Amino acid sequence: MSSDSEVNQSRRGALKCLAFGGAGTLFLLSGGVLAPIDLALAASKKSAHAMTGTPLFLQISDTHIGFNKEANPDVAGTLKQTIDFVNAMPAKPALTIHTGDITHLSKAEEFDTASQLLSGLNITELHTIPGEHDITDGIGTEYFNRFGQASANKGYYSFDHNGVHFIALVNVMNFKPNGLGAFGDDQLAWLEQDLKGRSSSTPIVVFAHMPMWTIYEPWGWGTGDADQATSYLSRFGSVTVLNGHIHQIVQKVEGNITFHTARSTAYPQPTAGDGPGPGPLKVPSDRLAKMLGVTSVKISGHPSSAVLTDTTLG
Repeated sequence: MSSDSEVNQSRRGALKCLAFGGAGTLFLLSGGVLAPIDLALAASKKSAHAMTGTPLFLQISDTHIGFNKEANPDVAGTLKQTIDFVNAMPAKPALTIHTGDITHLSKAEEFDTASQLLSGLNITELHTIPGEHDITDGIGTEYFNRFGQASANKGYYSFDHNGVHFIALVNVMNFKPNGLGAFGDDQLAWLEQDLKGRSSSTPIVVFAHMPMWTIYEPWGWGTGDADQATSYLSRFGSVTVLNGHIHQIVQKVEGNITFHTARSTAYPQPTAGDGPGPGPLKVPSDRLAKMLGVTSVKISGHPSSAVLTDTTLG
């Protein structure tokens, strides 16, 4: 960059792309079936009139408040633009799910900023789980002070909304070798008990920070004891597993379980195995749009199965 004006122009363009591309996915509930649409379309009045389902929930992830490096020097600005975008939607869901790494270094002031920004969402309920960046002290003091009430400071909990059973899981407190996430025996026992007695026709949405299957073990992109968790979920006809952590779309369908990782609102990361390791990825402005976007997820059919479609900005 040869001038301040060029830097500012590039930065504004990057923030615009990030806010649009990282805004998340809107999930609708129609006839007991989850049927998501692109959040960008949901923000238009024309699309809102055409929607046939009730907006169910919005997923955002990896806001990393406190990060200020070249990949995105203003993550608070990115999140604010995303929130403004969501608030402009003519029809909004009742729930927002944040799949972790709310902050970058777990500092009190970072959580203060994040909480203030997220309070600006004109959505009734906010549900969160911690990412590893939210618990850098090992026990997540600042995270649980602000977001621990729903889970009695355990981090994992469940709730029901419009006939859908939601399960929040924590896989960043008990790391395995190579940095793989883990749930631990107590949480797995709780999950098994939580699902007992529920009809196999109940739609299930699970959200955790790290991917619940091993995408790339050398970088710790996976959960070491996830197979035990998925064994409890396999009898259900429709299970959607939402994760963050890797800042990009990776998806997998296994039986009736659809796994999907979300993009970040902060910055992209390299694809698995591309380079020395994971971390913030600075890309030329003409490539940024190709690494950002929104995802549509539709769960339909008998038995129910999930179809995910990724839409990029360029």
